[in-house]
Amino acid sequence: MGHPRPRHPLSTAEQASPLARRPYDLRHACLSTWLNGGIYPTQVAEWAGHGVDVLLRIYAKCVVGQDELAKRRISEALRED
Repeated sequence: MGHPRPRHPLSTAEQASPLARRPYDLRHACLSTWLNGGIYPTQVAEWAGHGVDVLLRIYAKCVVGQDELAKRRISEALRED
């Protein structure tokens, strides 16, 4: 007797979607979203299963629009209370 065929993790509609064209498209979208959401690269790299150097080499170009946030954080860190 053969083993039952495992169910595909994506539905037929999900398999046909643009995001499912390549499995790494989903991974790329996820990691880019985390980085753009302000999650520390060290944490994202740990979750992704590789080093920060690899993460930044591949995904740094995907981080956009964080200039003002970075400047605000620097100002807050340097502010004397």
